[in-house]
Amino acid sequence: MNTDKEQNPMRALKVEKVSVNIGVGEAGEKLVKAQKVLEMVTGQKSVQTMSKTVNRDLGIRVGMPLGCKVTLRGENADKFLRRALSIRESKVYAYSFDKQGNMSFGISDYTDFDGMKYDPEIGIFGMDVSVVVRRKGGVRVERRSLLQREIPKEHCVQRDEAIEFMKSKYKVEVIQ
Repeated sequence: MNTDKEQNPMRALKVEKVSVNIGVGEAGEKLVKAQKVLEMVTGQKSVQTMSKTVNRDLGIRVGMPLGCKVTLRGENADKFLRRALSIRESKVYAYSFDKQGNMSFGISDYTDFDGMKYDPEIGIFGMDVSVVVRRKGGVRVERRSLLQREIPKEHCVQRDEAIEFMKSKYKVEVIQ
């Protein structure tokens, strides 16, 4: 029975999306520069992220822009992920994976990417990269409007499966 599960094409894993985020902490010129960096690195237009809570000590209000992000899917996600992993020399810590098989890691400077040069007007910006790994089939059941159901536990991606997927497809070395 276990071999039937392994041969089922709907159980194959894939990278659903890659989210790239730069948290600036304030609106204004610094945020515009961060958006420019994201657009240079990913090749897509970025979106501002807004504050959802109030923090009087830091002067943050609800709806105040604090950062920017880009979501990549398909081939763009695959190409960017390969570039980002090459910067980290294809090494990721085991704690970067969560229970659902998603992975997150950081890049300290945008100039680490190939073809990017330091611009004194922009400065130095690091970014967070989040990768969502899913199975090919079954996600629609969870998101559709009619007859919405939970995905069974056996169909959800586990942490160990995601680690093996990243090792086999992207040649990632997972450091314990």
